[in-house]
Amino acid sequence: MKILIVDDDPSLRDLLRLALERAGHTVICAADGALALTHAGRETPDLIVLDIGLPEMDGFEVCRRLRARSDVPVLFLTARDDEVDRIVGLEMGADDYVTKPFSPREVVARVAAILRRYGTPARDDTRSHGAITLDREARLCRAAGQPVALTGTEFQMLDTLIAAPGRLFTRAELASAVWGAGAQQSDRTMDSHLRNLRRKLADAGVPDAIETVHAQGMRLGPCTADAA
Repeated sequence: MKILIVDDDPSLRDLLRLALERAGHTVICAADGALALTHAGRETPDLIVLDIGLPEMDGFEVCRRLRARSDVPVLFLTARDDEVDRIVGLEMGADDYVTKPFSPREVVARVAAILRRYGTPARDDTRSHGAITLDREARLCRAAGQPVALTGTEFQMLDTLIAAPGRLFTRAELASAVWGAGAQQSDRTMDSHLRNLRRKLADAGVPDAIETVHAQGMRLGPCTADAA
């Protein structure tokens, strides 16, 4: 896969580049947000590792501009263990985050996990329920006939729910299906992804796609197209 690393620290860029190349990826590097956007448009990377604390144009702004034209997965790097930063990043469309200092192996593992969520599944490539259809091979979602741009995490969440429309998933079960068995994700992280997914589907005309059952979990709703 082709990975774009965006960080203004040259030593950190080199460290991550070497680790990701050893893992078999092709790596492109950028030192600032403007160059990152240029590379993203010209090189079409499969994933972007994006530092929040960039000079002039920070990572949040880069992500916002990326999301206006692309659903490329984004892994945020943040220098502060600040939940506000992480939640803001996730709500802007990032797929995951890593807090500095970190080991290169952790970044490689997070990259691999995100790419798996975006990977093409084997057969059984279309799932539908109500007004929602998922083309799993093309990684496309339609709600009430409208295309909906989802991140890899959002797509995996919806795919998990739509595969068993009558089932009530606990938070632990949904987290395991999306991030893998034993994955540690905070409730705030899951809530951010679910909130984004609900908003996108509602904006497309399907406001009842996900039902939350208090203290128990969530399940797929009736997915009725909004007549309004």
